[in-house]
Amino acid sequence: MQVNPSFRLVYVPGVTPGKWVRVWSERLPDVPLDLLAVPFGDGERLLREGGADAGLVRLPVDKDVLSAIPLYTETTVVVFPKDHWLAAAEEVSPADLAEEVVFHPLDDTLGLTADTLPGRPAIARPDSTADAIELVAANVGVLLVPQSLARLHHRRDLTYRPVTEAPQSQVALSWPQERTTELVEEFIGIVRGRTVNSSRGRGAGQAAPEAQPKKAAAGRGRPQQQKAGGQKSGAQKAGGQKTGGQRAGSPKGGGAKAGGAKAAGRGAAARRGRPKR
Repeated sequence: MQVNPSFRLVYVPGVTPGKWVRVWSERLPDVPLDLLAVPFGDGERLLREGGADAGLVRLPVDKDVLSAIPLYTETTVVVFPKDHWLAAAEEVSPADLAEEVVFHPLDDTLGLTADTLPGRPAIARPDSTADAIELVAANVGVLLVPQSLARLHHRRDLTYRPVTEAPQSQVALSWPQERTTELVEEFIGIVRGRTVNSSRGRGAGQAAPEAQPKKAAAGRGRPQQQKAGGQKSGAQKAGGQKTGGQRAGSPKGGGAKAGGAKAAGRGAAARRGRPKR
């Protein structure tokens, strides 16, 4: 296989690919991973035009051209000034926003429409989520966004609360259907939490050779156990010789050879004490 000089991963605001990038660098250190941060509306376009190998984008995408694996669904929150009356609530319902001006930026990620937008629409739609945040800080209205975008545009004078029964945004891994390469398969395995051995990509067989030295080491351990067993048997044999030495030192074997000088002296004294016949 001809390896790409690098793997190009595009991602949209609010998505944090850091944990997957770290795993990639560990498994494929020879293939650089190029991160391309783009505005919300440019992620799908870049994939369609071949400007990236894969992308972390928000659904929906064109399923006729792109494959997609949903990764997670985000909580929707409403952003407002800290001194707003909504700050007293733990969570907010769309009905609570009925009298509020709710901004609907052109880069909306929730798929809201004029009919589904809660509250009262602003006179004009802000160009971006960042512009809408500025208007919220000016206490002109409130904004519904995925929680990651509320954190991305965090300000000290703003806060947010989760919104119940509101549309939600899904983040997915997407790539062109006609370019499902081995490197794409490798990244799919990483985001799905596959191990190196279960991966379908280039790193699938990297861990197998490491098991061979362990097997060889285990094989070398067997003769050592047999040798140790032989030494034990030898010790038992030596003990047998020692026992035989003790038998040789019995009175039947003769006092001069096995009993030493002291035993020989006792034997001589006994013979001198016997009466002559």
